[in-house]
Amino acid sequence: MNIADIKSYVLKYKGKNVKFKFNGSRNQTEEFDGRIIGVYKNIFIIESVTDNRIKSFSYSDVLVNNLEILEE
Repeated sequence: MNIADIKSYVLKYKGKNVKFKFNGSRNQTEEFDGRIIGVYKNIFIIESVTDNRIKSFSYSDVLVNNLEILEE
C-alpha cells in the first residue's frame, strides 16, 4: 500500500462511525469509536464518538500501522 491508496481507503470511511486502534508510544494501545470528519492533503481528522474529542492523524500513521481502521 502507498499513501495514495491509503487516502482513498480513508476517504471511503468519511462520515461513517468506525472503530479505531491507535498504537502509541511505549506499547500503549487505545481503541476508540469515531467518525472521520475531514480529509485533507496530509492529514485526516477524527471525532471521537464517546467524548467528542478531535484527533488528527497522518496517512503515514496508517501506513506504518500506528493507526488501524477496524471494519465491523
